[in-house]
Parts: sequence; C-alpha cells; structure tokens
Amino acid sequence: MSVRVAVVALAAFALPFGGLATETEDPEGDMAVSADTSDSENWRPVDPENLIIFDTNKGRILIEIFPNVAPRHAEQFRAIVRSGDFDGTSFHRVIDGFMAQGGDIFALKGRESGLPNIPGEFTFRRDPAAMTLDALGDTETARDGYIHGFPIKTQAAWLSEMSKDGLVESFIPHCPGVVSTARTSDPDSANSQFFLMRGRADHLDRQYTAWGRILEGLNVVLAIETGEPPTNPDTLERASMVADLPESDRPSVWVQRTDGPSFAAALEAGGAVDEPDVCALEPVPTIVEG
Repeated sequence: MSVRVAVVALAAFALPFGGLATETEDPEGDMAVSADTSDSENWRPVDPENLIIFDTNKGRILIEIFPNVAPRHAEQFRAIVRSGDFDGTSFHRVIDGFMAQGGDIFALKGRESGLPNIPGEFTFRRDPAAMTLDALGDTETARDGYIHGFPIKTQAAWLSEMSKDGLVESFIPHCPGVVSTARTSDPDSANSQFFLMRGRADHLDRQYTAWGRILEGLNVVLAIETGEPPTNPDTLERASMVADLPESDRPSVWVQRTDGPSFAAALEAGGAVDEPDVCALEPVPTIVEG
C-alpha cells in the first residue's frame, strides 16, 4: 500500500508544505511520503461521500466536493456518478492552459442525464463567524483564503455588519485544479458537463459554478489530449463515489488543515500573507493512502 502527498508546483511561491512528511521514493509521479495523519491539528480526513474518482485512460483523478458552496450541483454530480452515465464519456473540449471539459452524456448515449438543469450557484452567502475563512492577511479585511483547503475569494468579513442578512458573498475561484460546471448562455442551464481547470481563468468567476477541486491527478488532467474536439479524445472510463466502494478498495485521504499551525507557518515563510492571491499558491497538500 502506497502513501503519497499530492503537491503540484504551479505557484508563484515555493511553500514548505508537508512539514510532517518524510519524503520517500515515488513510483507514481507524486511525492511519496510517510506522515502522522493522526495529527488532527494539522490534517483532516476527507469524507468518502465527498470524494469522486475519475479513472481515465491517462490515469486516476481524485476530486473532493464542497457541498456547502453549491449544494444542488454536489447532489446532481453525485447522482450522475452513481448512475454510471459518465462511464465511457470523452474529454471533448480541452484547451491548453485553460481547462478540460467532459461529461457529454448525449454524445455517447444519444440522451441526456435525465436530471433537470441546475440553477446557477456561482456564489454563496457566508457567515464569517460560522464558516471561518483561513485568511491570507488580516482576518477582517482579507478577500483571499481557504475553507477546508478550498481556495476562496470573498467580500471582507467586516461587510457582514453592514449587509441585511449579516453575511458576505464568497465563491471558489477558477484556480488550477478547481472543478466547475459547463453551461450554455443560459446561466441556469448546467446539467452534466463539467470542466477541470488546467490553468487560471478569473473571467469565469461568479459566472460558472465551481463545486470541487482535484486532490490528486492534476498531472493526469494536464496530460489530456487537447483540441476542440481533440483528434483522439481521452476517455473517462469509470467514475465512482469513494463511499460506494468496498472498504478494502477505498483510498484513505487527508488534507492539510489550512487552519493548522503547519500551514500557517508555511504561508508566513513563503510570503503569501504579504501578497494575498490564493490562485497564485500551490494546491493544499493531500495525503492519499491506497
């Protein structure tokens, strides 16, 4: 059984994440480590109900859902994964430095998902006291940070005191590794098609619903054949909810806590607090066992 930490060097800052990890030989392209995942102050386990596996012809992609920010999208994509309708679909629109789009059920089966379109969940309303931002910079004025390891951009917390509902507008930005939802010109037309961010695309923010992020396999996403459509499109061979797998087949996954001391020290050391742009930082480290 292998233990890996998934860190992709896309950042402007080379942060010394993974202070608990001891580097070992890597047979699969990710940095292999051993780590004390029982250290709950610095690592959190990921709920299998929020974990999707995309097994592609290029390799495995592991995705975490954040249902709090887009609950209807989370419910729909769980349902489609469980239906098996994603199995065999192609990545039919892939643009270098931008994204890889898939989930076109109609192209494969001559029918849609059978589920209704999803109203846009481009932003969410957040209570800064109840849903704390692990801020880059000052807690009250920060507009960038993390929640449960997900990159977040937001109105400043102090604005909650001036809003009618006591909340602030927040959203997952389209950073590298983010998972979002395709749609037509109708903002409420999202259904089954998704896209995996290969680069950064600020112009999609608050226009498309982001609901997840890649924990492992961004190297796989970057290897997907490009084209609109690609000449030889790569395939999502099988999609699975980790919660539905037998216990013996489930990967165990931990994400470094962005409210923990190790992460805070890494941010400070890397200068991220002085230049707060969450999309310019490396993805939060993930440990995958199995």
